[in-house]
Amino acid sequence: MAESCQAAVAAGVTEIAFTDHVDHVPSDLGYGYYRPEDYFAAIEAVRNEFGDRLAILAGAEVDFHSETCDEVERFVTRYGSRYDVVIGSVHYATGGAIIFPEHFADRTLDEVFLPYFNQVQAAVESGWFDTIGHLDIPKRYLPTGRRSYDPLVYRDRIERIFAAMIARGVAFEINTSGLRQAPQTSLPGPAIVRWYADAGGTLITTGTDSHAAQTVGAGIAKTLDMLELCGIEAVASFRQRRRRSVPIDELRPRIPVSG
Repeated sequence: MAESCQAAVAAGVTEIAFTDHVDHVPSDLGYGYYRPEDYFAAIEAVRNEFGDRLAILAGAEVDFHSETCDEVERFVTRYGSRYDVVIGSVHYATGGAIIFPEHFADRTLDEVFLPYFNQVQAAVESGWFDTIGHLDIPKRYLPTGRRSYDPLVYRDRIERIFAAMIARGVAFEINTSGLRQAPQTSLPGPAIVRWYADAGGTLITTGTDSHAAQTVGAGIAKTLDMLELCGIEAVASFRQRRRRSVPIDELRPRIPVSG
């Protein structure tokens, strides 16, 4: 955390949320690793060191799947009030299969994306999360030669998710990691953001998915430009699970970022 805080200060970032993965699917390599009390102690340590230069938020990226709802609910019920922001993210298909390239081998895109979107909608409707992570992440793992994903094919399905988000006041994340790796666009990209804005949505968070200090803040400036072009005027930020809107005009060079 200290290295990421140093990188944030050097990059002119003024707000960072450490949203470590909280995994509930037993097949995940991170299953059972997360230790909440150690996490909160680490957050307190960097706040003591960097708090005069950087707003440091406590966050969690909670892995959601309908097959592990009971475990997720127990975690959020026990610890949710101690975070500033809780992200709900879908990484798995039925039976604990992670949506990696091999998952596409004997499936059509519909057989991957439609069940994934069903899980995202269930995450929204659970009421447990402040924002939804990397809305169309399966496109990151499309095997070479099968990179034919077109969000327009799934527009009706995605717009049903947006309706649920807007009704429940749940935001979704623009994850900038796709700009620096496959698929060379944010997760999700501008077309989906525009559909959301056209539907009346206004609640968007930004995140770099930084698993290393050198990518803290990466892609945020470009993402803010994209949001403005799509009709989004502010970015959502959180304190103790309470949302506030920060106008994009105020974010240059002040850039809220969840890592």
